[in-house]
Amino acid sequence: MKNNNRLCEDLDAEINVPTHFRCPISLDLMKDPVTLCTGITYDRENIERWIEAGNETCPFTKQVLETFDLIPNHILRRMIQDWCVQNRSLGVERIPTPRIPVSQCEVSEVCSRIVGATRRGDGKKCGELVRKIKNWGKESERNKRCIMENGTACILSASFESFARDSFEKHINLLVEILSVLSWMSPLGKEGRSKLGTESSLRCIIWLLRNGDLSGRQAAVLVLKEILHSDERRIITNTLRVIEGVVEALFFLIKEPISPTATKASLMAIYCMISSTTKNDMITSRFLEMGLVGVIVEAIVEADKSVCEKALGVLDEICNTEKGKEEACNNALIMAVLVRKVLRVSEWATELSVSILWKLCDEESVRIEAIQVGTFKKLLVILQVGSGESTREKVKELLKLLNVYNNRVDCCVDSSMGFKYLKKPF
Repeated sequence: MKNNNRLCEDLDAEINVPTHFRCPISLDLMKDPVTLCTGITYDRENIERWIEAGNETCPFTKQVLETFDLIPNHILRRMIQDWCVQNRSLGVERIPTPRIPVSQCEVSEVCSRIVGATRRGDGKKCGELVRKIKNWGKESERNKRCIMENGTACILSASFESFARDSFEKHINLLVEILSVLSWMSPLGKEGRSKLGTESSLRCIIWLLRNGDLSGRQAAVLVLKEILHSDERRIITNTLRVIEGVVEALFFLIKEPISPTATKASLMAIYCMISSTTKNDMITSRFLEMGLVGVIVEAIVEADKSVCEKALGVLDEICNTEKGKEEACNNALIMAVLVRKVLRVSEWATELSVSILWKLCDEESVRIEAIQVGTFKKLLVILQVGSGESTREKVKELLKLLNVYNNRVDCCVDSSMGFKYLKKPF
């Protein structure tokens, strides 16, 4: 439709676009005209955005709206479609007939039927209903909001838990469908998370992480991240201890990424698991044994802002353990990578990089390497440009530690250089 609007704007000199075909808000040709109680017609997308922003008046008349009902203007829409057909020789494309947005009543009715199908153990009927919700969500963001606002996440989570407890391999296709819908629902709600956080549900999610296809694995890690990123994460992490393969599944989603979305979700899940356990916990130890430090350092080199921040967060948490610090200090790339990211990604990435450097500079060999890659100069710049109080204190401590070596060690690596010379250790 945007292309259609642009074509109309370009052809205004040749085509007289009727004023009443244009939305009063955007002045673009309307594709889904709806009428307010004031009698003024707008394009649905624009007027919904206006109302959702908290406005309670009609944009054109300034009258206070007695109701927010949006009545489809079918006659005007057909007139616009006919006009587009008449002018198609000039490059104007016909506007497709819009789908009617899903209603709260429709969502509630389908949810009730899912509850009934779940109680009967009717996986086939439940699958049909879940796919109906999935298709609604694909149609528009408005539909997604309507679905989420009507308790659907809790209903689907309970259904997932019930069929996973029965036999997740028997109902695997249904369970994948449920996860694919839950993956775009946030927050899931406390009751929904509690259903997904049971041992039977988590076993199914981890099985999909290890054995599912790409879409199934992505949906599984997105849901796992969501339930771990909550107040119940310590309880959920304790449940995950008894489930084989969770560490390996998350590790390989970073080492062999399937999508940026899955990578970010995996990093968040790992962070939540590590930060909710005691130091030197078996989960953290297992991640370190698999080589998580090296994989994360390598990932940071070319990562975008979001992935970089999450990877640094995991690395910072790892360095709270003695074994984690040891692994980090033994990594040949870590100092150059950390210094490279200071003041280049975001304020948060800089704070995390400083925190990691501060934790690693206990050893003299590490301090010498830090000087060699240009850390001292970068720290001085941080003080000049400003930072949070905690970061400033760490910077000052680091400068005191490194100043002893500053005049005695040649800087043999320029921290501003690229990383073309780095080779993956795996």
